[in-house]
Amino acid sequence: MIAHGPPLIPDGDEAREWAERELSRPVYAEAQPTPLDRIARAVAEFFEDLLSSELPGGWSGPLALVVALVLTGLLVAAFLIWGRPRLSARSAPSPLELFGEEERRSAAQLRRAAAAEAAAGRWEDAIVLRFRALARGVVERGVLEPAPGATVHAFARQAALAFPVEVERLDAAASAFDDVRYLRRPGTAALYARVADADDALVAARSISTTVPA
Repeated sequence: MIAHGPPLIPDGDEAREWAERELSRPVYAEAQPTPLDRIARAVAEFFEDLLSSELPGGWSGPLALVVALVLTGLLVAAFLIWGRPRLSARSAPSPLELFGEEERRSAAQLRRAAAAEAAAGRWEDAIVLRFRALARGVVERGVLEPAPGATVHAFARQAALAFPVEVERLDAAASAFDDVRYLRRPGTAALYARVADADDALVAARSISTTVPA
């Protein structure tokens, strides 16, 4: 049974501190481009300009070709050092129906939005967004494909098949979502923490299967 209390409203300094602490979590690092991502993007933009004849003034054809070859060499070297670019960090996530609404944001984007709402003391929105981040994160990992119209508790039960150790956290997070979304109960910092805790636990956990049917 989840205990409910009055919403906790932070002052300006506390809200800023909470947001900074939340955004410092490792789960947000996944959206940051690697050095190889940045190099690959720069090379791609250069070649686009080269092919479209929109190079800056003073760039002759031979000089542009030499620069292109140098950049290609840098890209190969970066590939050998850092590995393949993370395409997921630059590609927009595909639309996904999550608990009655279409969601186009990535898990990392949803986590940042949830942190901003929590910092402002808007706990109901923060809880809903963080559970959506949890669900999107599981989908992004290829662990679970939620069925259209699946409830949060149905999703939690399916996710628990892949993360059996986290069954209690998943159930508590789903109950927090239901409380504020459907039962119109006030959100609190404690309820948000339960959802964030479940999300963080799943990010750190290793699933026992590749894909769980919804």
